[in-house]
Amino acid sequence: MWRTRRRSRTICLSLAFITIFLHLLLAFLSFSIYQQPCDPPPSPGTHTQRGLANTTHTTVEIRGLAEPPTATKQRHSSYEDAQKETKYHMDTLSDKGSSVKGGKNTTFNKEGTNKAESLESDLSKLEALFDHPLYNIPSPAVTVDDRLLKMKPKIKASEKSSLMWVSASQEGYEEINWNSSMESHPPWLRFHLAISRWQFYSHRDPNMEPLIQQLATHRVVSAVQKSGGTQLKLVISFPNYGQAMFKPMKQERDDETNYNLYYFSDFERHNAEIAAFHLDRILGYRRIPPVSGRLVDVVKEIKDITTDRKLARTFFNSPVGNVCFYGQCSYYCSTEHAVCGRPQDLEASMAVMLPDLSLAPRRSWRSPWRRSYSRSKLAKWETDPDYCSSVKKTAPYDEGTRLVDFMDMVILDYLMSNMDRHHYETFENFGNNTFLLHLDNGRGFGRHSKDEPSILVPLKQCCRIRRSTWLRLRLLSMPQYRLSDVMRASLSRDPLHSVAPLLTEPHLAALDRRLDTVLKTVSRCQKQPRGEEVIYDDIAHLQDVVTPAGKSGLTAR
Repeated sequence: MWRTRRRSRTICLSLAFITIFLHLLLAFLSFSIYQQPCDPPPSPGTHTQRGLANTTHTTVEIRGLAEPPTATKQRHSSYEDAQKETKYHMDTLSDKGSSVKGGKNTTFNKEGTNKAESLESDLSKLEALFDHPLYNIPSPAVTVDDRLLKMKPKIKASEKSSLMWVSASQEGYEEINWNSSMESHPPWLRFHLAISRWQFYSHRDPNMEPLIQQLATHRVVSAVQKSGGTQLKLVISFPNYGQAMFKPMKQERDDETNYNLYYFSDFERHNAEIAAFHLDRILGYRRIPPVSGRLVDVVKEIKDITTDRKLARTFFNSPVGNVCFYGQCSYYCSTEHAVCGRPQDLEASMAVMLPDLSLAPRRSWRSPWRRSYSRSKLAKWETDPDYCSSVKKTAPYDEGTRLVDFMDMVILDYLMSNMDRHHYETFENFGNNTFLLHLDNGRGFGRHSKDEPSILVPLKQCCRIRRSTWLRLRLLSMPQYRLSDVMRASLSRDPLHSVAPLLTEPHLAALDRRLDTVLKTVSRCQKQPRGEEVIYDDIAHLQDVVTPAGKSGLTAR
C-alpha cells in the first residue's frame, strides 16, 4: 500500500514537471513567432507600383499648358504659410519616426512624409493654376457705377453722428477710427467696398487673407439666431463691427446622405459651405462670399454672450456632459436635432455677411429649373425636353449673359451635388447686367457614391456655356491642374484642416468624375446640329493672352 502511494506521487511529480516544460517551450515558440513580421513578402512588382504611385503624387510637370511666369519670387503669403506648415509637419513626423524603432513606426513615418510631399505638390499645382493666363485675363476697368457701395464725400462734423455704427450695446466693440483711406478700414469693410458688378472679390485679392483670419480668430462679442430658414444658423459679431453667418457641424465628414431622404429634408453641412467657397474660387467665379472654418467655444462664444433669449433657453447638457443647443427654426430645431460641442468645442463655418439690405438691396429670382419639392409631382422641365426654348424667350434669359451665368451656377451645383437651388439672388443696384450670388451651399457634398444627373439638365437642354468656363473646366481635367488635387490643396489652408480634411478622398474623387461628365455633356452639344453656337464667347481676345493652342492643348474655336 505504501509503495503504491509512493509510485503514484512520483508519477504526479513527473507529469507536473513535463507540463511546466511544455508550457515554457510553447511560450518561447510564441515569442519567437511574434517577433516575425506578419506581412507576407512583397510580390516582385510591388516596389515598381509603389514607385509609380509616389511619382504620380509628388512629381509636378507644369509645362506647355501653363508655363509659370518668370517672376516667381513673390509668392502668395498664404501659400508660403502652407509650405511652412507642411515642412513643420514633415519635421515632426521625422522626429517621431526616429525616436521610435520598429517596422510599423517606420512605415507610418514614410506614409506621413509621402502625404506631406503630396500636399506640397498639390499646393504647387494650385499656385500654377492661379498663375495661368485663363485666371489672369485683363478685365474692364471698374467705374464708380460698377461698385456696389460708394464712399460718401466729406461731411460736416455735425452730421457725423448720423453715420456712426450703432449697436444695442457698445460693450466689447472697438472705437471707430475709420477715414477715407482704405488702410484704416477693417477687412470686412474693404470686402464690402470692393464688391463690383462682376464679382465679390478680385483674383489674388490681398484682403482675402486678413478677412479669413478675422473670421477664424477674431473675438466674438455677440451671437444671435438668424431669423428665417429651415435650419439653425447664427449671426456672429466681432469687435470691429464685422459680422459672419455661423453654421454649425451637424454630422461627421464621412457621413453620406441617406438614400431614402428627400433633397429638401437633408441636413446642411458646415464643411460644404467651406468647400463650396473654395470650389467657386477654383472655377474662377468668385461669386460666393469668403467662408472660413472655426472651432467655437459653445459656452464662452455663444451661451455666455448671447442676448437672444429664445436661443438662450435652448441650451442644455447632454448625458455625457457635452454642451448642446438647438435654437428655433422650421424643421431641425429640437432636442432630437441639437447641436453639441465636444464637450464645448464646436466646428462651424463662418461666412462673411453681405452689406445690409438697406444699403445694398438684393432681388430674389425663382430658378427656371426649380424642383417641385413634392414627393410625387414632377416639375415641367422634367417632362418637357424642349423646356429651354421657352426659357430663352423669357426675361431676363432672353438677352445679356443671364443664361450663361445660370449655367455657371448649374455646373457648380452639379460638381458638389447640390439639389437645393430653388432661388438665387442679384444686387438690385446693377439691374440684370450683373453676376448671380451663389449663396446657401450647405446641402452640397452630401453623397459621393452617386452623381445626380438631374442637376445638369439645364446644360443638357440649353447647350450653352461661357468660353472662359469651358476652357477652365478643360484645364482642371488635366493632370497638371487636376480638380481634386487643387481642391485638396486649397482646403488645406482652412483652419479646420488641422482637425480633419474638410472633404474626404471619395468626395475629391467624385469631383473629377463629375467634371468629366460636364465636359462630355458639352462635347455632345457641340456635335449636335443646332441653330446657334454652344460656346458663348466672353473672351474674344483670349488668343492674345493664352499660350498658343499647339502648346496648351486648348483651342478658341
